Amino acid sequence: MFERLDQIEARYEELTSALATLEIIQDSAKYQKTAKAHSEIATVVERYREYKDLKKGIAESKAVLADEKDSEMRAYAQEELDNLEVRLARVEEDLKVLLLPKDPNDEKNVILEIRAGTGGDEATLFAAEIFRMYTRYAETQGWKVEVLSTSESAVGGLKEVIALMEGNRVYSRMKYESGVHRVQRVPATEQQGRVHTSAVTVAVLPEAEDVDVKIDPKDLRVDTFCSSGPGGQSVNTTYSAVRITHIPTNTVVSCQDEKSQIKNRDKAMRVLRSRLYEMEMQKQQEALAKERRAMVGSGDRSEKIRTYNFPQNRVTDHRIGLTMHQLTEVMDGNLQPLIEALVTHFQAEKLKQETAAAV
Repeated sequence: MFERLDQIEARYEELTSALATLEIIQDSAKYQKTAKAHSEIATVVERYREYKDLKKGIAESKAVLADEKDSEMRAYAQEELDNLEVRLARVEEDLKVLLLPKDPNDEKNVILEIRAGTGGDEATLFAAEIFRMYTRYAETQGWKVEVLSTSESAVGGLKEVIALMEGNRVYSRMKYESGVHRVQRVPATEQQGRVHTSAVTVAVLPEAEDVDVKIDPKDLRVDTFCSSGPGGQSVNTTYSAVRITHIPTNTVVSCQDEKSQIKNRDKAMRVLRSRLYEMEMQKQQEALAKERRAMVGSGDRSEKIRTYNFPQNRVTDHRIGLTMHQLTEVMDGNLQPLIEALVTHFQAEKLKQETAAAV
């Protein structure tokens, strides 16, 4: 581990020096690439240097204990040694996590797909609330959310919404949200005050670039039609809505939010590319697919991952057994405690796997 850390630190020094050279400064593309590589290993180097400082402090405290005769000074040195050893153990664990193999998609933006499931109108209302929850969370992270496609219900909910989330390491934070989200509450239409259970499905796909997925135009069937709103009401009478079918996989994507057919086609292609990218990832990297299924359930995302219980102001993530009585805050976008707990849990699981494999 430490040989690798020495190599990373040496690379960090090289990149630091490169960022100060005129050649890099004058080439914006090279500068951005170098700065990104520099920032990606900065945290590892920071922790490693802290680790080395702590090791040095421990050695000095042990030297004092070995040579010092004064009992008061020895007590002080022992207290300092105990504190340093606790900090060292914590930093060493941090380094092990930081050196874990990175998910190649962690840096990507995501395509977020939310669909109403069982529960009729109530499910569509909850789908709209879940989308608002993620939108508010994105605001706290400084991410941009762009709606690519929506389908509203007659009661003002969402049958489906597809959105692009752009920002710093979006997929690394959002990837654990894929699955079935269940809600338990008394619907506004319920006359007798009974608690109903409804569900929505959430899919988080890493956004694929052109270089990630090659799509042959001959494999696409593009249909255009008039956009329509809730209840079939016509939005416009031009053929601006677009439906794209990828014939080899029978994957269908449609978009009608924009008045321009060109813009709708562009949005639909972004969604299609990301769906095909995920399919390819699952085929080519079976190990990654198994890990994802362990995280979010079956491949079709048919298992519940979280329950939102409104009468008890409770949210429970079933994968890690975490229950919080802060549902109001969570629905208002305060997802950080949940997401941090999920990241910590799955990092620990990965660390166990890596340790077991190394034995």
